[in-house]
Amino acid sequence: MTRKLLPTVLTALLTAVGAHAADTELNLYTARHYQTDEALYANFTKATGIKINRIEGKEDALLERIKNEGANSPADVFITVDASRLAKADELGVFAPVESSVLAERIPANLKADTWYAFSTRARVIVYNKVDVDPKLVQNYEDLARPELKGKVCTRSGSHPYNLSLGAALIQHDGAAATEQWAKGVVANFARDPKGGDTDQIRAVAAGECGVAIANSYYVARLINSTKPEDQAAMKAVGIIWPNQATWGTHVNVSGGGMLKYAPHKEAARKFLEYLASDEAQAYFANGNNEWPVVKSVTVKNAALDSLGAFRMDDLNVGTLSKTTAEAQMIFDRAGYR
Repeated sequence: MTRKLLPTVLTALLTAVGAHAADTELNLYTARHYQTDEALYANFTKATGIKINRIEGKEDALLERIKNEGANSPADVFITVDASRLAKADELGVFAPVESSVLAERIPANLKADTWYAFSTRARVIVYNKVDVDPKLVQNYEDLARPELKGKVCTRSGSHPYNLSLGAALIQHDGAAATEQWAKGVVANFARDPKGGDTDQIRAVAAGECGVAIANSYYVARLINSTKPEDQAAMKAVGIIWPNQATWGTHVNVSGGGMLKYAPHKEAARKFLEYLASDEAQAYFANGNNEWPVVKSVTVKNAALDSLGAFRMDDLNVGTLSKTTAEAQMIFDRAGYR
């Protein structure tokens, strides 16, 4: 009997050793490319002893890799920006639920889904030329379609996830028909065809190429913090508006992530996600890229963001944006917003 039991005991011991070893490392696939995140990873390792093996890449490429690796994937956690991208990962079935009272208590209900969590937020603001545009004309996203703004609107591509997430939110607040009319109105108001990133839109407004544009708040903060004379001059030429303060609030997007279904180091993955919700990580995670923490009790001292003032954010659950993202893309395509 002793001989028969020996393999079972040995297997149990090896399994226990393997489980212990698994907690010494974490394989992270991330589409966040901010140098300031380095301190986050270093602080986590210092606090837990868990080494982070990091692979960076574009969202689509990383997701394709995770999908192709399947059950053999070494990835434990996937992190990216934009709720629609997180939702896409969820739809592909790559995430797994995490049993964690820490995450359940600290992350607000509207900033998480069943299998992923937001860890920082950014707002989609309206930027206008102080000389060329009366700010009273652009208090809401819907105002970008006003006939008075013909030839004055600049944006990046309508197919970019930042704009698709905004379109998805508009559908849920205003309805599909109204959103399609809005998209057609925005296209009719273009100063030029969509191109470039959000920073390009801000600079174009400052230069007078456009009268108004939309951009994520952290791009605004970066230019405010810049010591380059041209950037300082640009920020003096533009004004910033928190849209829809009298209606449903300013649209916000997120950086976030979740544990992967085939994560070989599930305990380390849970600890890492919980660490990202800690006071220390929240302050660094957000402030490192001029964003806001999702944990309400955490405050970030950021002069650039503070200079923009307080605002009311849309409390729409970011996890539901995926329900209307595809519809937003179809609406934008029909409107010629590409």
